[in-house]
Amino acid sequence: MMKPFFIAATLIFATISAAEAQVLDKRQQLQNEAWWYNRDFDWYEKNIPFFECPDREITTTYYYRWDLLTKHLTYGSPNTGYIFTEFIDRPFWSGAYGAISCPAGHQLYEARWLRTPRVANDYSRYWLRTPGAQPRNYSNWLADSAWAVHQVHPDEEFLADLLDDLVKNFEGWEQRHFVPEVGLFWQTGHDDGMEFNINSRQTRDILRGAPSYRPSFNAYMWADAQAITRIAVLANRRDVAKRFTEKADALKAKMLEMMWDERRQFFFPVLKNDEERDGYKMKALTRTYESGQHAGDPHGRELIGYVPWQFNLLSGSTKYDVAWKKLMDRDGFYADFGPSTVERNDPMFLLKKSCCWWSGQSWPYATTQTLKALANSLQSGSKALTNADYTKLLGIYARSHRKNGKPYLAEALHPDTGSFEGHDGYNHSEHYLHSGYCDLVITGLAGLVPRDDDTLEVRPLAPTDWGYFALDTVPYRGHLISVVWDKRGDRYKLGKGLHLLVDGQRVGGADKLQPVVVKEAVPVKPEGRTSAADRTAPVATNFAVNNDGTYFPRITASYTAPNTSLSKLNDGNYWYLLHPPNRWTCQGSPNLEDWITVAFGTPRTIHTVKVYVLDDSDLPESPITAPQAIRLESWMDGNWKSVDYETTSDRIVGHRPYTLTFGPLKTQKLRAILVHSSSGRSGLTEIEAWGDVPLPLESRPHPPGNLAFNDGRREFPKATASYHDRFGGVPESAIDGKTNFLPTPTNRWTSYESPNHVDWLQIEFGKSVEFNRIELAIYDDRGGVQRPVKYDFEIRKDDNWLPITDAKRSPEEPAGSQWNSATFARIKTSSLRIRFTNRGRARSGVTEVMVWNDEQRE
Repeated sequence: MMKPFFIAATLIFATISAAEAQVLDKRQQLQNEAWWYNRDFDWYEKNIPFFECPDREITTTYYYRWDLLTKHLTYGSPNTGYIFTEFIDRPFWSGAYGAISCPAGHQLYEARWLRTPRVANDYSRYWLRTPGAQPRNYSNWLADSAWAVHQVHPDEEFLADLLDDLVKNFEGWEQRHFVPEVGLFWQTGHDDGMEFNINSRQTRDILRGAPSYRPSFNAYMWADAQAITRIAVLANRRDVAKRFTEKADALKAKMLEMMWDERRQFFFPVLKNDEERDGYKMKALTRTYESGQHAGDPHGRELIGYVPWQFNLLSGSTKYDVAWKKLMDRDGFYADFGPSTVERNDPMFLLKKSCCWWSGQSWPYATTQTLKALANSLQSGSKALTNADYTKLLGIYARSHRKNGKPYLAEALHPDTGSFEGHDGYNHSEHYLHSGYCDLVITGLAGLVPRDDDTLEVRPLAPTDWGYFALDTVPYRGHLISVVWDKRGDRYKLGKGLHLLVDGQRVGGADKLQPVVVKEAVPVKPEGRTSAADRTAPVATNFAVNNDGTYFPRITASYTAPNTSLSKLNDGNYWYLLHPPNRWTCQGSPNLEDWITVAFGTPRTIHTVKVYVLDDSDLPESPITAPQAIRLESWMDGNWKSVDYETTSDRIVGHRPYTLTFGPLKTQKLRAILVHSSSGRSGLTEIEAWGDVPLPLESRPHPPGNLAFNDGRREFPKATASYHDRFGGVPESAIDGKTNFLPTPTNRWTSYESPNHVDWLQIEFGKSVEFNRIELAIYDDRGGVQRPVKYDFEIRKDDNWLPITDAKRSPEEPAGSQWNSATFARIKTSSLRIRFTNRGRARSGVTEVMVWNDEQRE
């Protein structure tokens, strides 16, 4: 059944040769870190650049940030591919599949350094072509990020294909936010990613703030205009290039004219309209503290004043470099766990133990921007600060990624203590991905400067007193790059000094740690370019994922622990933590083995199954251990038949996927049987079924025969309820054919806040119908809505409601976040009522109800 062997490639990710030239021992680098959450060392070895330096905190955080990236890496759907979430829980304000546009630029700058560009390119395309993606809900720099990915993984055809979408996105911002008579874009602090800030707190709406011309948002738009110009040149769209060059030039001129304050030597937001609060009036077109309560105050500086440098908007000018002095000043932004988002002596400097205050707290989002900006400034020749300042700030940032001594990141932290208190909501803010870090190490500390040509440019910002550092196997223009500093020459066996390696061969270097530029060192390899044939070729596709709430693919299991969710198994997202949970387990199962079935709804050709295995054996409060064996079966000719598979390991280990590969197998259903260990019960965080198919992939339609289904175009069937919540949990959502056990998008009926002990959901069919089976997708958020104590059925006969007394339920007790079914002798009625006995103070809910006449289906 199970045969150990070596897999040279992992699905969409890079193929790696055993003979690949490398400076660092990758496995040893990974084993040097004892804290790993995702212990899939094979994935890291195949997909990330490796790094080490004398500062252990900087190195540890580097690897933690790659681990963090995997927690948010989400396979949205076969046609969308990969995206990233920002929050662990996909909050209600997120877009399709949980993505939020605010940190998209940071996320893309990180993901571009993965070995292949699929993740980054999928994510760029997601924002422009996926319904519900919400690309303009928050400020961002999408076009610039797409170009940044292209610099690392050149793909002219991909960018040319995106060009019209990027132009449309830019024009969407213009229509809503550009003021032609001023020549700038306005934005609120809230939608610029900065909720409560020193400017919003001077307005009546302290959360959202008044519209302003902000240096951050206008810099993003300038960067996007620049990127669109470059892409248009590649696509031979000269008219577009000319138009966006003019837009960028005009925008830059207006920013420098209106946002730079000679007196305070800094860039500031400019108010769009007259505003008033508490009797203090602020005038339109004035900068921070030029009017209002604090008029004339010499402060008002925020980290967003450095954002123009983030995109090299000020390249070639040293006039504005004086602004950098405040960054290392304790009376300015400098702090032991900073920088703070506002300078220390500002009259509105305020630290709060609640979200989301940008009036002094240290925010990783802003720290990333500031360090990126500082690196650009230093590498362009600025003398305002030093390379040592960059390393010091990067070290502070690295050490801020800690909680109870372990790598961790929440939304914001106290700049003086490093505490996340007040910014660390349970099942929300843990391991928060709203920032960048690895890119700062690669392009800043080690100094690899991405370019648009085949010149290799390295401008390290690492301190000259370091004895060594190595950045190894960095994917760049189809090559693998290494940047190695060895002061004594005995650590890496390459000799003393700085060494630049391309595909394992030294192409340049220096005796000292200094900038090095090597022309024609990285021509794009032909195999690194994507051809038209590649775009129509079959694509590695996970057929098991279901984030769209469609009937298929459908997962069922022999047993599901009450406090876990079967829907987590195919949500495209995995992590191995006990808290917050993203898991299905068999805890409490009476069985020695349990099964999971994936029904595709149509024959799919599969060659790989990946089972992401939980193991809490180091946690005394949890009995979940890795299974001792896994059997795989395929539904063929009306029977389950064993599938012989091969795997990389002869034992199943938790905190990593167990990969099963086999010859192409066409099947409608797969079943994985988990044989529990003697010391506990099994659990998974995800299951995937991979095959190769041309995209787009057609989704399977809702199966015929569901008597409760109404797509909204008919009067009947009709759903009503004794009570429904005020947050969109309406009865109609329970019969619309969509199933979603997650909080967002809202697609459910609940009786949250109902005064009743028992609530009911009623379905009127509009005519007399026969049925013998009911399926309930019970919603359970483990808070105000939980699985009911019990559910019962009634049918209307004449003017009376009569109970269905012979219903056989599976499972016997109501189970949340999964399908529950009840079968009974065939009945005939025009109305069905489902009665839910609420659990304690919680109330009940379903995301879908299906009613079947199995005889008619046959």
